[in-house]
Amino acid sequence: MVRLKVNYDLCEGNAACEKTAPDMFKVDERDVMHLLVEAPSEAQMEKARAAVRRCPKRALSLVEG
Repeated sequence: MVRLKVNYDLCEGNAACEKTAPDMFKVDERDVMHLLVEAPSEAQMEKARAAVRRCPKRALSLVEG
């Protein structure tokens, strides 16, 4: 199983992930990112990969397990 992992020490809450995959990420009014989907489905994987690529701080990753 593939899971999304967030390094909250790197995340600046700029919402690039939310713009790419709003069903998986939410950035609140304090610029804190919330992971809505930890284990993306096959249908969500393309958007999950795009969100990982587009994160300007490289705070997102996809990991096995």
